[in-house]
Amino acid sequence: MEDNLSFWVFSKSIVIPRLLEGMAITLKLTIISGCIGFILGMLIALFRISRSPVLRSLAAFYITLFRGTPLLLQILFIYFAVPTLINVTFDSFPAGILALSLNCAAYLAEIFRAGILSIAKGQTEAARALGLSHYQTMFKIIIPQTYRRIIPPVVNEFSALTKDTSLVSVISLGELLYVTQRIGAKYLRPWEVYVWAGLGYLIIVICLSTLASRLEKSLLAKGGV
Repeated sequence: MEDNLSFWVFSKSIVIPRLLEGMAITLKLTIISGCIGFILGMLIALFRISRSPVLRSLAAFYITLFRGTPLLLQILFIYFAVPTLINVTFDSFPAGILALSLNCAAYLAEIFRAGILSIAKGQTEAARALGLSHYQTMFKIIIPQTYRRIIPPVVNEFSALTKDTSLVSVISLGELLYVTQRIGAKYLRPWEVYVWAGLGYLIIVICLSTLASRLEKSLLAKGGV
């Protein structure tokens, strides 16, 4: 019977309501994984530029591992292999969050490191001349100045993260792409379903870009460097 429905009627009654549910899961994955990845990425970046050779090596290994292997492999490994190693069962949602967060952190760490290193060395020398410790110099002088500089690449990474959430469909997590595939297979009207799914991803990315643009203008107006 659905085959006889017009594009708009089929979309309004069947596709859009279900895709909105999947879109909500995609947003949750993006926001939660992005926040965890942001914090972890900053920590790894600080390890990467640490004076400790051990911390630098650990950070470099982490970044190489997660940037050098496919995200799909990381998702499958965390969902299927890790539980057998530590005897803990992961549901698909926390497994997806963990994989996306760890992967996102590796890319954000390099963004943060580049932002920190872009600050003129003279500022560090001036801070040390004023008697500030390395910790005080980093968190009171250097890091606050990196925020506006890293906004564009961070937003790009979050946009990529939004699209990467589609990969968790392989572990049957009901995000946007998973729901899209199920509806397309059930009703055999894939082109209509995939058009709306693509629009959903596009809306999320545009919202992120708009938010970042406003944040950057706000920092500029307040004198952020």
